[in-house]
Amino acid sequence: MNKKHILCYGDSNTWGYCAQTGGRYDDDVRWTCRLQDLLGEGYLVGEAGMSGRTTVFEDPLNEGLNGLTHLIPAMNHHCPLDLLVIMLGTNDTKERFSATPRNITDGLRRLVNKAKGMELLFNGKPRILIVAPMKIDERLYGEAAVFPGMGAGCVEKSQALPALYEALAQELGCFYMDCNPHVSPALGDFMHFDLDSNQRFAKALQQKVLEILG
Repeated sequence: MNKKHILCYGDSNTWGYCAQTGGRYDDDVRWTCRLQDLLGEGYLVGEAGMSGRTTVFEDPLNEGLNGLTHLIPAMNHHCPLDLLVIMLGTNDTKERFSATPRNITDGLRRLVNKAKGMELLFNGKPRILIVAPMKIDERLYGEAAVFPGMGAGCVEKSQALPALYEALAQELGCFYMDCNPHVSPALGDFMHFDLDSNQRFAKALQQKVLEILG
């Protein structure tokens, strides 16, 4: 049976980081796994999340986190793709990158255009869903263990991304979804999905996938 292949490409919120434990949500909790369960046997959902991943920026403190570098290998691993889901941008808001919201959006544009240029890795016309990541809650600024790694301005930058991403999706002919109506920040770091958000987001994303792929 040929299944419809979906690749979820993102950062720690795609990997399934749990702020309460510092580890990973269990397989029966993560939204990527829940999406697989909801879609059923006719679909195959690939997980390609990595903590700290950016759209296009090289992290001077941690290697291997440039999303542009790893995109094609990930697509090759899961091809042929019926849908590529990209949810990135949170890590780009870190102060050390000195990136404005428009810089971050331009990084996503470069990433999406690279994916669109790899038509051979898609099953037919490239279908790409841009998902605006969760807005960082301003309470992060009060967390001494988290704030230094993100730095000043990260909250405000993250709050500007949904509108910019929606406009980008229209510009590039991509599908768009905002995760924010469906998720809540976890206590402790205020930038990762809390446990219940996984189910809510998976359900909302399921409906979006069915709209796109049928």
